[in-house]
This record gives sequence, C-alpha cells and structure tokens, in this order.
Amino acid sequence: MNLPNTLTLIRIILAPIFFAAFFFAEWTGAGHIVSLVILVLVFAVMEVSDFLDGYFARKYHLVTEIGKVIDPFGDVMSRMTYFFCFTLIGLMPAWIFLILLYRELGITFLRMLMIRRGIAMAASVWGKAKAVTYAAGGVLGLGYTISMRIDPSLGFLPSLKAFTLAVFILGALSSVLSFITYIRTAASDLR
Repeated sequence: MNLPNTLTLIRIILAPIFFAAFFFAEWTGAGHIVSLVILVLVFAVMEVSDFLDGYFARKYHLVTEIGKVIDPFGDVMSRMTYFFCFTLIGLMPAWIFLILLYRELGITFLRMLMIRRGIAMAASVWGKAKAVTYAAGGVLGLGYTISMRIDPSLGFLPSLKAFTLAVFILGALSSVLSFITYIRTAASDLR
C-alpha cells in the first residue's frame, strides 16, 4: 500500500473515532476537555490527510486503481460522519444532511458504473465548490460545537450558528449542482 492510500485508510479509520469522541462526554459524563481536544485533532488529521493523499498521488505519480476508489470513499466516510454528528445535535437540519448523503451515495453508484466501463470521472467546478463548502461547514460546525460546549452563553454563538447554516445550505446547493454535472457528463460518456 502506497503513501496516498495509507493516508486515505487513516481517514477511514478516524471517522468512527471522531463520532465516538463527539459524544464521549455525553455518554460517560466525563472527559469533556479531552474529548474536545481529540475532536480537533481527529478532524485536523482527516482534513489534512485528504489534501495530502491527493497531493502525493499526483506529485509522485502514485495514483492507483484502488486509490481512485478508496479516496472518494474516505472523503464520504469522514465528512458524512461529522455532518451526521452536527445533525444529531440540531446544528445541521436533517433535510440538508439527507441531500448531502443522497448525493454522495448517487455519486458513488455513478463512479462504480463508470469505472466498470473504464471511464474516470473528473471533478467539476461544482465538485470543487462542494469540497470547499463541505470543509468550511466542517470547520464552522466544529467551531460552533466546541464554543457551545465550553460556554453556551457566548454572545457570538447565534451569529456563528446562522453563518454555519448558510454554509451548509451552500454545500447542499453545490452538491446538487455537482451531481447534475456528473450525471450529464456520465450520460454523454455512456453514449
């Protein structure tokens, strides 16, 4: 297994650890600060590994067939995990989570279909916008969660929550637009 695929595997392994750390203090009534530190560290490693696996794969020509499959899977595992956590605490509306989840499942199916036919799906501008809004939503959601857990009376929390919701909505919009772009491209390639 090469370095990019190892980084992706680390991201996949960290997704359930993020979930457990997110709710650890609530489940046990202890480890409040420790769980927040673990959350930040796990989130940072997931996001940095996402950047680095692609960077190393392209720079050192380490793109593999398995990497083309597990990298998007790692992205979905990590991002859907933290978005699910945000949904469970009421920060992300369930309808937004479902749009994101359905889009990711749809793209996964479409990628598998295209790979079977030997066609690689390149990222679109909307796919890049989706990635940026997902990452921004993750950072904002985690920042809100941590601030809320440290001191729920902080004056900036309502504004941060509203801004985070706006980014979540942009993420849902860009995910739908990227999905439409992928479907059009796939339909064209399959003709």
